[in-house]
Amino acid sequence: MSALPRAVDLGLIACTTCGLVCRNVPGHPQLDGDGIDDAMACPRCGSTLRRRKPDSYARTWALLIAAFLMYIPANVLPIMRTASLNDIDDNTIISGVVELWVKGSPDLAVIVFTASIVVPMLKFLALGTLLVTARRGSSWALVQRARLYRLVELIGYWSMLDVFVVALLTALVRFSVLSLVEPLPGVIFFGLTVVLTMLASMSFDPRLIWDGKDTDD
Repeated sequence: MSALPRAVDLGLIACTTCGLVCRNVPGHPQLDGDGIDDAMACPRCGSTLRRRKPDSYARTWALLIAAFLMYIPANVLPIMRTASLNDIDDNTIISGVVELWVKGSPDLAVIVFTASIVVPMLKFLALGTLLVTARRGSSWALVQRARLYRLVELIGYWSMLDVFVVALLTALVRFSVLSLVEPLPGVIFFGLTVVLTMLASMSFDPRLIWDGKDTDD
């Protein structure tokens, strides 16, 4: 069975602003890659219709690499200072997770570990996989890769949980053994990592997944 036709094969293009599906103007060639049909505008909202996001590969790679570079100091530099009656500790993400666990808050420790370590690493791996396979025109697991992209978009907003937890601890300070919680520069780098990975996922055009080699089932 032959592969189903794509929107570009049928002369259709969807507006990324309002979602309206429009037909290509007769006489305009089909655009591929990062092509933009400057002569076409959405009849509903007036936005320029793009078959693919401009420079999607380059933008996404640049943002992803920048996010990874920010992720290194985010893990090396301390993100939080905790002060008790007779002790002051500057904690990195990992040491902060350990301290939260030891001090009797395993639920917060799991949240911080998941949001700070698991989610960013999975996003790096997922976006890297999507970029490499789409660039190579791979027809491997098309549906699963499209779903993977939606998952990356979904979990991206939850990556800020680590920053929220530090802010919450700073504001409330309800640990029985703590008298002071202060955010440190590592939080800034982690926040930049989260923002850059979110921008990277927004820059990637999931339609590129379907531009691979056609296969017969």
